[in-house]
Amino acid sequence: MPKMTIEEAAAHFAISKEAIHNRIRRGTLISAVEGGVKFVTIESTQASADKVASKRVNTRQASPQIDDRYTKLLEEQNAALQGKIEKFELEIRTLREQKEEMLIQERIKIEQIYKEKDEHLKSMLHAFSAQFMLSAPLQENKEEHVEAEIEISQRDEETISLEAYLKEHDFSKKKSKKVKETFQKRAGQDERIIVHGETYYMNTLKYDYSDLLK
Repeated sequence: MPKMTIEEAAAHFAISKEAIHNRIRRGTLISAVEGGVKFVTIESTQASADKVASKRVNTRQASPQIDDRYTKLLEEQNAALQGKIEKFELEIRTLREQKEEMLIQERIKIEQIYKEKDEHLKSMLHAFSAQFMLSAPLQENKEEHVEAEIEISQRDEETISLEAYLKEHDFSKKKSKKVKETFQKRAGQDERIIVHGETYYMNTLKYDYSDLLK
């Protein structure tokens, strides 16, 4: 094997001297010191080629075995995953069928409940209607009596409805309409106007309504 100095080896490999020193430290180049000069041993081109070829052959021989094991492992994992997928799909179909069955049963129950409630409501409405028809005249008299009591109570409290006030003071229809419109516009803004439902009331002893009755 030829020997070369560091400079010659760097020129031979077309690399720097530092790279030659790195190869020596890694053990990829053999070095020896002779006469105070460091030499490196360079393998012949054929020997290097033989080593590379040997590595390639060994790699090709080992590669098929590795590929076969890797392929077999992938096939086993794929089969296991396929089995899990089929199991999950079966569970999903079962759950869907159970859900649909539950929904059907719940819908039947709800329809039955509403049907029973409808029948009960119809029965109650029929009974109430019959009772109302029988007691309608009495109810009307009772309502008139209550209204009269309210009117009396309101008068006792010095409060009178606008409608009653207009009648008592013989306002014309045209004038009454105008006054009612004025009360409607001012309701909620004027504290003198008392609103109960759709009826307007006045306290003539407490307030002056002359500006609203024009």
